[in-house]
Formats: sequence, C-alpha cells, structure tokens
Amino acid sequence: MLYFSDQELDALILEDIPRGDLTSRTLNLSNQAATIEFRRKNAGPIAGLNVAVKMMTKLGLTARVHAAEGEWVDEMALLLSAQGRADQLHSAWKLVQVVLEWCGGVAQCTRTMVDTARLHQPHAQVACTRKSIPGTRKLATAAVIAGGGTIHRSGLSDSLLIFTNHRNLLQRPEDYQQMVDQARRHSPEHKLAIEADTPEQLPALLSAGPDIIQLDKFSPAQVADAFALKRQLGARCELSVAGGINPNTIADYAKAGAKLFITSAPYYAPPQDIKVVITPN
Repeated sequence: MLYFSDQELDALILEDIPRGDLTSRTLNLSNQAATIEFRRKNAGPIAGLNVAVKMMTKLGLTARVHAAEGEWVDEMALLLSAQGRADQLHSAWKLVQVVLEWCGGVAQCTRTMVDTARLHQPHAQVACTRKSIPGTRKLATAAVIAGGGTIHRSGLSDSLLIFTNHRNLLQRPEDYQQMVDQARRHSPEHKLAIEADTPEQLPALLSAGPDIIQLDKFSPAQVADAFALKRQLGARCELSVAGGINPNTIADYAKAGAKLFITSAPYYAPPQDIKVVITPN
C-alpha cells in the first residue's frame, strides 16, 4: 500500500470543498442522519479504495469497506459505505467517487493490457511511465499496481535510462560501451537501460551489454527482428518496447517476442462508473 500524507489528502479534499458544502448548509442538512453507498457499475478491478477511505475518515466519517484494493468485483458490487451527518456524506460524495472512477479506469486498462500480453507471454510485465497527468502520479501508481502492472520509472532519481537526447550531448554519442562502463562505475547498484531509435543501432548496443535496450517506436516486425539478432549474437540483455504500446497493439508486440512493455496508455483510459446513492436513515 502506498502512503498518502495528510498534506496530500488535504489537497485532494480542499480542491473540492475549500469552504464547505454551500448546498448542504443552505438546506440545513447538518442534523440529518443518512447512509452513503458506492458501487462499481461494471465488473472489474478496484483501485483508489485506500485513499477513498482515508479521505472519508478525515471528513469525520467511519467508512465500512466491502472490497479490497486490486480485487476484481462483479457488476454493481458494493465497495464502500458509511453512515453519518448528511452534510459530511455530501462532502465526501464526489471526492470519493472521482478517485474511485479515475483510478478504476487506470486499473481496468492496466489489467486488460496485462491479461492480453500474458496470453502470448506468460511472464509479461506492463510497466507504466512517469508521463502521468500532472498532479496524479501517486494515485496513478496505486491504480497501476491495483491493475496488476508495475512502474517503469517513478521519477528521474530511481533508475538509469539513457535517451538519445542524453547521447546527443556526449562527445562520442555512438560509443555505447563507454556509456555502459561509466554507468557501471558510477551507479553499480542500478540497472542500466539505453534507448534504441533504429534497428541499425542494435548490433553495437547488444555488444555493449546494457541491462535493458528500450526499443522506441519499433514496429512489431522490427521487434521480432531485434529478438532474432539478440539470439544470433548470444546477448543476455533484456529488450523492452516503448512508444505506441496500448490495449490495441500489445498483442502484436507480445507475439513478436516482447515481454516488457513500457506504456502511458492506462493514465488516459476512460473512468469507470461508480454509482453513489445517499439515503436517509
């Protein structure tokens, strides 16, 4: 479970109710006892549940949890419920609904991609990039994990990935062996990935021996050729695929031999509908 600080939770809450709920205050609902229920309209994985519960707690509610983060639930399954003052329930309503819907969409897309890839590559991994919608990265991380995926890079500080834009600034931009050797000396505890833009770069990259060669915007046919070349040379590095990897294309890349898929697609998936009902006690 990812830890969300009070500051992060408060930011989510204050974005929607900076000065309370004017409608509930106008209707004098603070003394009305009520119950709220959140249900997932379609079957699928649950994501954002842990954050939703923490937000409800901060709003003075005691949530009852009916599912688990990452669990696959049936159509119209009850996820969360709570009893309390109607104004508190209304304050939590959209906050919780939006988190569950958006995170549910990310998790659903991730799960679809994982399941599709593993039909052809049983040990396939779908790794999501740091190209998330601004302000949503931690929520997105939780949702990707709930959907059965993993995180490619959570930020610039946690991994080594040499892009072409890095190489363009070097005196010898095609000296892959020097890059690998320098990375090994400077950061021996980290794996090293190097981006390949064209198939022509692969023989030298495979010979240099980074841990991962990231094939950027290669076609499935080019990916299949890359794996054939890797076998021919006896290279031991991993080949990952990036650029254009989404639910519609992942099967073709898996058939070509890819097992590690780098993608941003889940972040932009349609939200999953969460039905919310508030009833008087």
